[in-house]
Amino acid sequence: MRNIGEEEKLHEECGVFGMYDFDGNAVASTIYYGLFALQHRGQESCGIAVSETDGPKGKVTSLKGMGLANEVFTQENLEPMRGDIGVGHVRYSTAGASTRENAQPLVLNYVKGTLALAHNGNLINAAELRKDLEYTGAIFQTTIDSEVIAYHIARERLKSKTVEEAVGRACRKIKGAYSLVIMSPRKLIGARDPYGFKPLCIGKRDNAYIIASETCALDTVGAEYVRDVLPGEIVTITPENGIMSDMSCVIKEDRQARCVFEYIYFARPDSHIDGVSVYASRIRAGRFLAMDSPVDADLVVGVPESGNAAALGYSLQSGIPYGTAFVRNSYVGRTFIKPKQSSRESSVRIKLNVLKEAVSGRRIIMIDDSIVRGTTSDRIVKMLRDAGATEVHVRIAAPPFLWPCYFGTDIPEREQLIAYNRTIHEICEVIGADSLGYLKIGRLNEMVEGLSICKGCFDGKYPLDPPKENIRGEYER
Repeated sequence: MRNIGEEEKLHEECGVFGMYDFDGNAVASTIYYGLFALQHRGQESCGIAVSETDGPKGKVTSLKGMGLANEVFTQENLEPMRGDIGVGHVRYSTAGASTRENAQPLVLNYVKGTLALAHNGNLINAAELRKDLEYTGAIFQTTIDSEVIAYHIARERLKSKTVEEAVGRACRKIKGAYSLVIMSPRKLIGARDPYGFKPLCIGKRDNAYIIASETCALDTVGAEYVRDVLPGEIVTITPENGIMSDMSCVIKEDRQARCVFEYIYFARPDSHIDGVSVYASRIRAGRFLAMDSPVDADLVVGVPESGNAAALGYSLQSGIPYGTAFVRNSYVGRTFIKPKQSSRESSVRIKLNVLKEAVSGRRIIMIDDSIVRGTTSDRIVKMLRDAGATEVHVRIAAPPFLWPCYFGTDIPEREQLIAYNRTIHEICEVIGADSLGYLKIGRLNEMVEGLSICKGCFDGKYPLDPPKENIRGEYER
């Protein structure tokens, strides 16, 4: 799903997937397919950890590595991963380096047994919690904030009756964005931060329960959607009790702050988050652009893949035909050898080409999901002009980025954002378009059917005070 100009595009931190089969069937291959469906959420590393609930207590089999799910896992290495409970993870790093040690799930052996944990999000008090743990003798194996969460759960477990109680106690200490899937020897636990920054849902297939980042992963493995994990909720899944819910961390609905970029870009269009269709949200964004930034043209096109639905929405609202202007090279991997600066090959052209027959002699409205640094938008506009487009009008299905993100989205510091200290007219000149229009910030709540959302990257108003120190890079050892 990720597309052209990876250095320009935003990145999500992670995707999580957990499964518990009450009939005792092996879950590793289903988790693999679940991760495959969530691959768009992270392409740096992935991992699976499984355990047999009727086997030796605390024995966990895990495998993780750098790369895509189909590069790390094979039929041969999945076969020995026997276990009826397990968790999986795909990662893109926003805190902590991209190394094998930082791949998840994290597996902890401690006095009460074992824990395997997969985390999506970013903590804003991780550095401070980490220091406290280090001063009391903790030795960290990674540079990720997920290990801080795992340690706190393990510590709280020593004074708690149950592992879910320990998770609740740990959740009251950590601040920021987190959707967690946790495997203990006999329980599968899901937890979502009180603001609901990151999505998390529950599914069921036969006599097995699943917790996943997105509903598209449930569809892929043939599971039925049960419901979303609510912001602030902790769910515990066992054969004896099914789904048990702890709502002690829940806050008022109007304080919740889902990441609006799940709807604009991150999530797969076939997912539903908190009851709202991602695809329908993007169609609405395109319709709003047509209402608020109309322009006379011959063809509306989307920058694949995430601009396509908004482009269709613009076309439906404006009556201007929707068409295909770009052909993607589907075989360009995450880490293809990038051309040197001196080379004539452009990394954008390698990933994307223009259909000259579609655009030649026509006035084009080009819809994209966002402009971050602006390093690829100018090249795409030029490609359309080189292919014979007489006019190129750019419309963006999000407001201008003006602030960084501290909650798991890789939005850089303000000075690197093209919209910082520039007017829309100046940005239009930089990217070489005939006109430029952004989605109005007031449209965002309408786009997601009135859900409470975080708009901090657009207006600088964060639901939590941002940290005073930099948490976006690797922690110092």
